[in-house]
Amino acid sequence: MILSRLKTLAKDTRGALAAETAIALLVLSGLLMSGVEVTRYVMLHQKLERTSATVADLVSQAEALSESDFTELFAAAGYVADPFDIDGAGQVIVSGISKTSGEAVQVDWQRGSGSGSGASHFGGEGEEAVLPDGFTVNDGESIVVGEAFYDFTPMFADGVIDASTLYHSAILRPRFKKLTSIADD
Repeated sequence: MILSRLKTLAKDTRGALAAETAIALLVLSGLLMSGVEVTRYVMLHQKLERTSATVADLVSQAEALSESDFTELFAAAGYVADPFDIDGAGQVIVSGISKTSGEAVQVDWQRGSGSGSGASHFGGEGEEAVLPDGFTVNDGESIVVGEAFYDFTPMFADGVIDASTLYHSAILRPRFKKLTSIADD
């Protein structure tokens, strides 16, 4: 009896299109959500790269820096990172690094904004600077480093891209003079 019912059910093709459509929609929606997630991830990397470069560029163009300049600088970084909330889930750090004759390369000053995780890969203010392999700062030279972090959390597809802290940095030389200090307002 059960065997005959199974044979009858196997020959019945009513509803096959609905079942096939449901399976196809499930697969297509998964691909769509994964595509959105990958696109968002790539766009975020581009925004972080542009944010770190913009911050370093704006500071390297300054002839002198004061504390109030950083408020405007970090506001500009937020516009560059838009639509991503760099203040809420990210962090921007800008550092001045120099080498004095006979001394180690040192982080002269450092300012940051944002509540995301991440610490400067170049070291903290007053510490010996950690430079990328092959990068040197000669006696009497200084550099400006812009760093951007973002705590990425997938919206849809947890299995496609894992949650992580994304990072980009940019190194530029000051255009006018060494920027080894920040003036009080």
